[in-house]
Amino acid sequence: MADDSRPKHQRISDDLQQAIAAGRFPVGARLPSEAQLVRQHGVSRPTVIRALRDLEVRGVIERRMGSGSFVRRPDALDPNNRQLGLLIPGLGRTEIFERICGELAGLARSHDYSLVWGGAGPAGPEADLTGDQALAVCRQLIERRVQGVFFAPFEQVAQREEINRRVAEQFRQAGIPVVLIDRDLGPFPKRSDFDLVGLDNMAAGYLLAEHFLKLGCGRLAFVARPNSASTVDARIAGVREALARRAVEIPRDWIRIGDPRDTRFVRSLLAGRRWDALLCANDHTAAELLQSIVSLGARVPEEIRVAGFDDVRFATLLSRPLTTVHQPCREIAIAALRAMMDRVLEPALPSRSQLLTPTLVVRESCGTYLQRAANPAAGTFAKREPGPKKRLKA
Repeated sequence: MADDSRPKHQRISDDLQQAIAAGRFPVGARLPSEAQLVRQHGVSRPTVIRALRDLEVRGVIERRMGSGSFVRRPDALDPNNRQLGLLIPGLGRTEIFERICGELAGLARSHDYSLVWGGAGPAGPEADLTGDQALAVCRQLIERRVQGVFFAPFEQVAQREEINRRVAEQFRQAGIPVVLIDRDLGPFPKRSDFDLVGLDNMAAGYLLAEHFLKLGCGRLAFVARPNSASTVDARIAGVREALARRAVEIPRDWIRIGDPRDTRFVRSLLAGRRWDALLCANDHTAAELLQSIVSLGARVPEEIRVAGFDDVRFATLLSRPLTTVHQPCREIAIAALRAMMDRVLEPALPSRSQLLTPTLVVRESCGTYLQRAANPAAGTFAKREPGPKKRLKA
């Protein structure tokens, strides 16, 4: 029989812990609200708050600001459980994620953690996960009782927002912390209540656009594939801000969505020589676009300038080495692991975003080494002479 001389807050916390142990509140379940517990036990609100705080200190529950108190996994504080999960769709075909995850694996080992990898489809590392396969990976990671999961949300797939939300919520209901890598679950500029670590993509877009404006290029188009990640929207916002600050007129159709391998799409970009430069959503898009432009008989950067984002390995191997914005992969991995350690130790911390500072990498594709036809210091742009029209290859 319990000792009735126990303080009121202790009686409440003991009763709740017994109810959890008996299965009345399973892992991830929400406990009665503070107001409900006040009425149920006939005590003051501070007494209930103290009881819940006791359970939180014991590692039995997790208190989420504005949401309530939730049952944690029984092994959440088990010192022998040293596993962290990775859920990175398209891991085998995305260079920056390979680099980030490689750094994470080494950092995890240095902290006596093992990393459980997930991200390749059944057909191999180059195959993408489907939504159903991602949810199956979720269940596997939950069954392995990992202490936390690094998740890069889906992009370039239909219903990606719904898939991302379901994946993240499965981990939340299991009491497993999630740190998002590179991008959020939904569209920019909305933020979820999960921790996020990545590049400051809006600042990156601004930085790249500013570079072209200083070169005298005032007619900029942004090229992206359909259903791109929210990071691309952030880069577009940064470019738009740079143009607005220079009072550069922004055409309605300056954002061009299409396949950089599609000849008709690329010809439409080159038609009429409307654009000074094409800023691409990433290096992969820029590389394919550059190849398509050259195959049509146009010259980069003499007739059209091209740039990307990410600074992947092949950016220096193209016929015109690619101007781009560097992804600080090691620094992202370090920040992500620190965010995860904080979240594991203090589940009730407010959600945080850690956006790293971008760095511009200047190479030949932007035309920075060509003779400047304008004075950048004066903020004026060169007036391009029409010149003889060149027939593009079919």
